[in-house]
Amino acid sequence: MLQWHLRSETGAALGAQLLRYVHRRDRAGAEFAASSRQAQRPVIVAYGTLETPEFQRQSRDFSAAVKAAGKPVQLLVAEGHNHFEIPETLANPYGLLGRAVLAQMNLSQG
Repeated sequence: MLQWHLRSETGAALGAQLLRYVHRRDRAGAEFAASSRQAQRPVIVAYGTLETPEFQRQSRDFSAAVKAAGKPVQLLVAEGHNHFEIPETLANPYGLLGRAVLAQMNLSQG
């Protein structure tokens, strides 16, 4: 569970809204993963070791839910990457996501 350091009543209200949002997102992710219509193609889930523990947990849980639903999933961990650097690896055929997508499409890197 996320822990928030809140300094005011406004901050406490915002923290409570954020926790409700995260809970709804987790539930929505599990429902998406279990849906046979929406997850027909292989799914690539990636997170970086420099991401927050919550982002890492959500990625692992979503990947597990997809797998439990009998859908193909590949969970990738990017050493030394944060949440904002992960998408950048998609634009590089030698990057973590770039390699994974090319392999999924049976294409070479060069």
